[in-house]
Amino acid sequence: MIAPEDKVTAGLLVIGDEILSGRTKDVNIAATAEFCTDLGIELREVRVVADDMDDIIAAVNALRERYTYVFTTGGIGPTHDDITADAVAKAFGVALPINPQARAMLEERWRQTGTEVNEARLRMAHVPEGADLIVNSVSAAPGFRIANVHVMAGVPVIMRAMLEALAPSLKGGRKVLSVSVKAAVGEGTVGGPLAELQAQYPDVKMGSYPQMGRGQVMTELVLRSSDPDRLAEAVEKVRAMVAEAHERAGVTPPSDV
Repeated sequence: MIAPEDKVTAGLLVIGDEILSGRTKDVNIAATAEFCTDLGIELREVRVVADDMDDIIAAVNALRERYTYVFTTGGIGPTHDDITADAVAKAFGVALPINPQARAMLEERWRQTGTEVNEARLRMAHVPEGADLIVNSVSAAPGFRIANVHVMAGVPVIMRAMLEALAPSLKGGRKVLSVSVKAAVGEGTVGGPLAELQAQYPDVKMGSYPQMGRGQVMTELVLRSSDPDRLAEAVEKVRAMVAEAHERAGVTPPSDV
């Protein structure tokens, strides 16, 4: 997929039965979203699929056609249900041999830790033909990149390390700027005026997020845009709208508005 020059997009594929069953609480979505935002990459879609070969293949093929980058997490360990590498190889129609560099990395770590080399552990050295390795500074078992698909571990600390290793090789887009405006009224009070302002500024994304458990009614309005001038103009209008809402409701605005 070729994105506009100033827009770089991404899709995230989270793989694992343990995520869908609730046994494991995913934190990789938030980490990937923050990572992409910092690089000016727009994360547009997240899919979660089971450890099912056909489902993984279908999701990889759909996402890689749609977005500049695809990131996957999970399913590259040593057990029988770690089938992500197999699925990605089939999605690209390539073989899945043992990668000599990956094997060397793993065997060096195993020598240091006194870990036995066996067939199960060597599964982590199988990498699709034509792929480049993603360094794993935590436990040595690498991820890999093939075309625009970046395959990473599901363990959060390892996944974050792999993202950091990838960062220098990724092209970022225009940095998306964000401004928050707090309103001491409910969403229903500002919903209509906010929708009108969104229509006036279609290039500035406006979100409304009620804040719970604060002892008072509070709504946080978040505006995002890659154009600082348009963002500043829209923020001024939103702040004026919020001030009017406070006056009509007879409430004292938050000190940090």
